[in-house]
Amino acid sequence: MTSPDAYRIRKQPFYQPQDNEVAHYEAAYAARLPVMLKGPTGCGKSRFVEYMAWKLGKPLVSVACNEDMTAADLVGRYLLDAGGTRWQDGPLTLAARIGAICYLDEIVEARQDTLVVIHPLTDHRRTLPLDKKGEQLAAHPDFQLVISYNPGYQSLVKDLKQSTKQRFTAFQFDYPPSTLEVQIVAAETGIAPAIAEQLVAVAQAGRRLKGHGLDEGISTRLIVYAATLIAQGISPVDACRMAMVRPITDDTDVIDTLDHAIAALFG
Repeated sequence: MTSPDAYRIRKQPFYQPQDNEVAHYEAAYAARLPVMLKGPTGCGKSRFVEYMAWKLGKPLVSVACNEDMTAADLVGRYLLDAGGTRWQDGPLTLAARIGAICYLDEIVEARQDTLVVIHPLTDHRRTLPLDKKGEQLAAHPDFQLVISYNPGYQSLVKDLKQSTKQRFTAFQFDYPPSTLEVQIVAAETGIAPAIAEQLVAVAQAGRRLKGHGLDEGISTRLIVYAATLIAQGISPVDACRMAMVRPITDDTDVIDTLDHAIAALFG
């Protein structure tokens, strides 16, 4: 059996709490309640899960969901080898066996028929049916299921059914307040707080364009990328263009607007 130690996070991930989310998550974990994290891209959802797994001393199994992911990808399948066939656990099964936190990132990208397999793990049963193996796996007492998604990108086609949503407790994430975001960028990259403050101002200019040419605002992650480039010797103007503007839009009017904001701040 795979050792849980192989999935433990050894080094403390940097995470700056915004509110009471750490204490609230600890309460949800103590009761082994499933957790749903909602919020925009790059606002710290995945980092929060990593931090909580480290803080609680629990192994973490992460899955980046996609539209091609099948139930077998999550649960497991029989494989052929030299000795015939052998069963290989999928990440969800592995987490349930070893008592890990299983994190399904961007859960709505997975097919609806795939998501049905998580239902028995999210209520009083805490079981995972392995139909192909003829096994009813009882989840380890330490197992917890965590999912995340970005509501801003969802449609009627890509959304969680109420029958799934109502199996979870939920946390609403957003970009941090500007003063906190400056602290995060400076701590994460070692850049001077004054420059971090200017980068956050650029991001805020971009976020004001959401719904007016941008589908999504400039994330905290992209600010960190820009700060990292500056630390590598790239000029602040070029770093902002590379990391905070060009990745999020091809609209020339939006690019010009943000480039002018960058020039005003760093020119």
